[in-house]
Amino acid sequence: MGLTSTTVLLLAVLCTVLLFAATVWLWPRLARQGWVPVLGRVGLVLAIQVLLFSSVALEANRTFLFYGSWADLFGQQTGVGVLDPHAIGNPGVKLLGKQEVGVPGSGSPQLSGEVQKISVQGERSRIVSPAYVYLPPEYFKKEYEHTTFPAVVVLTGFPGTAENLLKGLRYPKTAWTQVKQKKMQPMILVMMRPTVTPPRNTQCIDIPGGPQTETFFAKDLPKAISGTFRVGTAPRNWGFMGDSTGGYCALKIVLQHPEAYAAGVGLSADYKAEVDRDSGDLFHGNKQEEKRSDLLWSLDHLPQGHSSFLLTTSKHGEVNYRATQRFIAKVHSPAHVSSITLDTGGHNFNTWRREIPPALAWLSGRLRAR
Repeated sequence: MGLTSTTVLLLAVLCTVLLFAATVWLWPRLARQGWVPVLGRVGLVLAIQVLLFSSVALEANRTFLFYGSWADLFGQQTGVGVLDPHAIGNPGVKLLGKQEVGVPGSGSPQLSGEVQKISVQGERSRIVSPAYVYLPPEYFKKEYEHTTFPAVVVLTGFPGTAENLLKGLRYPKTAWTQVKQKKMQPMILVMMRPTVTPPRNTQCIDIPGGPQTETFFAKDLPKAISGTFRVGTAPRNWGFMGDSTGGYCALKIVLQHPEAYAAGVGLSADYKAEVDRDSGDLFHGNKQEEKRSDLLWSLDHLPQGHSSFLLTTSKHGEVNYRATQRFIAKVHSPAHVSSITLDTGGHNFNTWRREIPPALAWLSGRLRAR
């Protein structure tokens, strides 16, 4: 039974209810004096608390998808993958499955589009990571069979899973609706988590002697996707967006790799890599890379290409409001910057769902199919 399955949640709730009923039934017997009845009362109260907390935690995880599996929860996914020489088709991508988008016409890709689960294998970084690729309905229509499409890499935060982007933030449904309403052009979405070597929070940095995460997102991923799907290889064909840690990655990669991506969106983004227990040592004494991981420092000291940035924050509820204003002030020609500032909005899915539709429309206006 999977960590996010309904069966596991219902089992936890059932055990909680049964133990509560048993506690009510047994409590008179445990009301006597003596250390055995006292231990019994303490044990029952603690057990109920543990089961109740587990039930709430399971439901929260189902809602926000912090962890996608038991192995993910207990940190058992630690290995860095290698290239699979037996991959079918393009050596950088392997198809793992398909699923419906959940919009009118589901079951017919020409009407609803399609979500494909793939494994991306980095040619340079040697990293292997799963991803979900949303292909719009136009991708399957006869009149578009020779058309290329813009692509947007979409990252969730840490420690979220890529499923967040499908279920919690509803990117495919939003993109489908935006096109139907003629607010954006059809675009391919490549949806992933920012850490490609869980449970470590690699934050899109090439770690000395460790995962080359920046190389994976800046070089390997566009090459693998362009070699498999009808996506161009020029910067104007590629955008990057994400929330929280994923937003930091989007801004970092676009800022430092204008040769690969033309536009980036940071939803409630961080502006500096956090070194903590989840990240481990990211720099191993390399002070230059440590400075470079600070996006405000990069804006001051690195060349700014013909890149476009969109930042989102809120005056009340977000801690990045002042840092966002500093980022905006530091962007200069030939780069461009736009922003969405809400009056109120916390660091959560509800806020990002308000920002995703205009952010996708903004990206659509800055990307080209060819």
